[in-house]
Amino acid sequence: MKEAKEKAAEYFFFACSLISIGAVLLICYFIFVGAIPTMKSVGPWAFLTGSLWKPTDIPASFGIFNMIVGSLYVTGLACLMGVPVGVFAAVYMAKYCAPKFYPTLSQLVSLLAGIPSIIYGFFGMMLIVPFIHEHFPGNGNSVLAASIVLGVMILPTVIKVSEVSIRAVPKSYFEGALALGATKEESIFFVGLPAARSGILAGVILGIGRAIGETMAVVMVAGNANILPATIFKSVRTLTANIVLEMSYADGPHYDAIVATGAVLFLFILLLNMVLGVINKGANTAGGLS
Repeated sequence: MKEAKEKAAEYFFFACSLISIGAVLLICYFIFVGAIPTMKSVGPWAFLTGSLWKPTDIPASFGIFNMIVGSLYVTGLACLMGVPVGVFAAVYMAKYCAPKFYPTLSQLVSLLAGIPSIIYGFFGMMLIVPFIHEHFPGNGNSVLAASIVLGVMILPTVIKVSEVSIRAVPKSYFEGALALGATKEESIFFVGLPAARSGILAGVILGIGRAIGETMAVVMVAGNANILPATIFKSVRTLTANIVLEMSYADGPHYDAIVATGAVLFLFILLLNMVLGVINKGANTAGGLS
């Protein structure tokens, strides 16, 4: 009877893993097969490097270069803002926070992760965009506004993963550094963080994935103009914004181009996961902790 239950559990878990794999394969099939018509008619190079997106013109133009640059621009600036704050917050929570305050602080970080993206967008639209409009050039809907909102949105991911990684570093590492004459700060930043770099980098990559895939908040604050932004105060349209803004009325070649845009975005996410694997492998080979 016991062996039968163990076998049943084994088959159940195996079935769950097959469902997960099947879901990923189905998504890949739908996205990449749907992108084939656009890649054949427009061409991969013209689609990726073209700057004109005029799907309703005759003849239509399908170029997403401005949106690729806009996505990378917004994501990169968001990471420059959010990653250092997230890592330092994780250091505080892991090594400095008083035990009586830690539960409250941890719950607040978890709450930050649970806020819907449209609330972040509403916050940015009501506070950040007017502030930028008042103090900087432009109308406020800009790369900077989108980056600030995304920088806040990636904080809980970076904080949680980084904190777990820092706590996973054996105490003997810190104690050994202190015994050799290092200060607490030196033991953290020159011993603890390098030992936890694999997990911290994992949190950063996950944060980048969250930022590059965000849609609703970006649509509400970025302005969504399909131009190559010359400064951070200019409007921008990202790949995700392009999909959500035009999917409802797209048809024929226009619809195929929207699906192809999703395929490009999906490739970015795949590349991020590959980079994560390479970074983790290199960090572990060098003696880092996962």
